[in-house]
Amino acid sequence: MSISDPIADMLTRIRNGQRVSLPSVSMPSSTKKESIAKVLLDEGYIASYRVEAGENNKPVLHVELKYFEGRPVIEEIRRVSRSGLRIYRGKGSLPKVQGGLGIAIVSTSAGVMSDRVARAGGHGGEVLCIVS
Repeated sequence: MSISDPIADMLTRIRNGQRVSLPSVSMPSSTKKESIAKVLLDEGYIASYRVEAGENNKPVLHVELKYFEGRPVIEEIRRVSRSGLRIYRGKGSLPKVQGGLGIAIVSTSAGVMSDRVARAGGHGGEVLCIVS
């Protein structure tokens, strides 16, 4: 089965997994998904992630979800730029999510990073998603 937007699929799997309090979720892996998982781990939104070989040696990304006092750490995770409408922002106009309490994940020429890191490095790029 072909997925038209694999990043939206990843975010939906995380959102659905947290709604039913799963300890982890699995999905087909890609370099961009691994980069997004690394940003989520660095910002403290997930406990860990790992990539393993699945059936037919295709990589599978396992994301360990994080909870605090029985509630998911991620309150909202939403796709911003999508295949039908790409959203690009310059370094001065990157979004601030909830006044800086959340993050926007941005794909720049220097790699995938949070909005804070992109702003500090003077990078703009495609706003992939917001997390709070």
